[in-house]
Amino acid sequence: MRTAQPDEKKTTGSHYTPNLLAGFMAELITQGLEIQSKGDYLRVLDPGAGDGELLLCLAEELTHQGFSNLEIFGFDINPSAVNLARSRLKERFQTLKTAIECKDFLSVVLQHHSAGGNRTLFNPVPPAHYDVVIANPPYVRTQVMGAQKAQLLARQFGLTGRVDLYYAFLLGIAKVLKPGGILGIIVSNRFMTTKSGSSVRENILKLYDVLHVYDMGDTKMFEAAVLPAVLLLRRKSGKKSVVPQFSSIYTTNSQQQAHPCRNAIEALKQSGVVQTERGQRLMVQHGSLEHGGSADGVWRIANDNNEDWLATVKQHTALIFSGIGKVRVGIKTTADKVFIGSDWGPRDQQPELLRQLTTHHIGQRFKANPPKSWVLYPHETVNGRKVAVDLEGYPKSKQYLERHRSTLEKREYVIQSGRNWFEVWVPQQPDLWRKPKLVWRDITEQPTFWIDLDGTIVNGDCYWLTLDSSLNADLLWLALAVGNSTFIEQFYDHKFHNKLYAGRRRFLTQYVEQFPLPNPDSEPAKRIVITAKQIYRLIPNPQYEQYQSELNMLIWEVFGLKNPCGKQKLALHIGEFAIKR
Repeated sequence: MRTAQPDEKKTTGSHYTPNLLAGFMAELITQGLEIQSKGDYLRVLDPGAGDGELLLCLAEELTHQGFSNLEIFGFDINPSAVNLARSRLKERFQTLKTAIECKDFLSVVLQHHSAGGNRTLFNPVPPAHYDVVIANPPYVRTQVMGAQKAQLLARQFGLTGRVDLYYAFLLGIAKVLKPGGILGIIVSNRFMTTKSGSSVRENILKLYDVLHVYDMGDTKMFEAAVLPAVLLLRRKSGKKSVVPQFSSIYTTNSQQQAHPCRNAIEALKQSGVVQTERGQRLMVQHGSLEHGGSADGVWRIANDNNEDWLATVKQHTALIFSGIGKVRVGIKTTADKVFIGSDWGPRDQQPELLRQLTTHHIGQRFKANPPKSWVLYPHETVNGRKVAVDLEGYPKSKQYLERHRSTLEKREYVIQSGRNWFEVWVPQQPDLWRKPKLVWRDITEQPTFWIDLDGTIVNGDCYWLTLDSSLNADLLWLALAVGNSTFIEQFYDHKFHNKLYAGRRRFLTQYVEQFPLPNPDSEPAKRIVITAKQIYRLIPNPQYEQYQSELNMLIWEVFGLKNPCGKQKLALHIGEFAIKR
């Protein structure tokens, strides 16, 4: 099988399908077919055919199962890949009709269909529809594709938010797949849980019956750091819809006895912990697709154990994080080399607008290490409004920024939005930095939340939250404790079940704002707050780790659950005390 070259992978999103995964998809599609006779013609399409691996595997499986009358079609923009796919198919299936064209599938679709799916009188005759589509569309993020092309695709296919190229493929395929036709497609699993994927989730449910979702997690099916999902879909046709099934497979550190299996694909036939011949330990779960009854709701796996666990948590939840304050991402300068640094020269020569900067590099549970970076922050609040400072009042800052003016003015989008050339692109709210705030790392294996009492500015690699002004300050400490608990790791996995490689989780706004909090007036919650403050006071004394164990036990109990690590009896004497700024 040909491997896409590095430059090709980045610019075109070409990550050719491994034979093992291609064979798995071919089996799924064949099993999902519902036609009256195996003698009927089947028109098969791969809209991003690459080297032809998917089409080869699907044709092999279909003919093996008795589907002999096949017509095979494909598109790809890479001439060498097209030639390779043609020769491979011709060599293996000499009697089948095959047509692999060197064309952009999305351009072909848009040539014949408007965004709403209607042809105009001036369009040429559209291509015939297909009975089966198998696809591993290019995975190209907005950052690589370019904002202009992304916006064009968004308009043409009716998408909102940040657009990845495979989003458009999902909708384009719907325009050429016959009603009742089957689609097997590999996509990144991130669309299932991110805000930017909400319009895609909504469109999939509108256009297709979801038969089965396979979240392949961090099984490393591809060389790229993309976590794939395989979707088995049926174009809506008025047939009775089925209950969408959901299977997931992720690496695990669980010490449960593992069932042996050859590879990750074979593991999907089992449930629980499995171990592959390569030594991978994987957790396999099966259930149904749950999206909260909302067309754009987050997709997750639902089974009896999962739902019972979440129901128990809900019964013991009084508030969620979004109920105590707005979750915000840190600042984004879009010119970090100008605005951010650790060495700004002699103190008497430093710009007046320097502020201490919190980044993920100093993040630790409960209390961060001292800041190592400073940011030149040219924003303030005047009469309740966020404004840029008047540089005339800050001569050293003005002199420094003027030296970098040409670099900063290249950020044309700043000026086009009516801003000053020296502004930070996303400054957030200047008046909130001085308030006590909860800060956490975006990407981490274990949740890492800490309290900032020093008024630092938070960088864009972290998220943060300040309490709504009318709320008791102890709620911030309660959220700190819950955020750092082993309970919240399990809640994240039950509720969102979305991880990156090596078990890392993303603590994005749409996840953290749903984190639960117990009744803050209950005695267990009050003890949790006291313990969290004690830990903060003790750090860096290693004794705080004992209190962390006690805290975990309290949090599991306050949500009505049993700590899976067992109850640890610690004779701790916790007194009331104050945390001073």
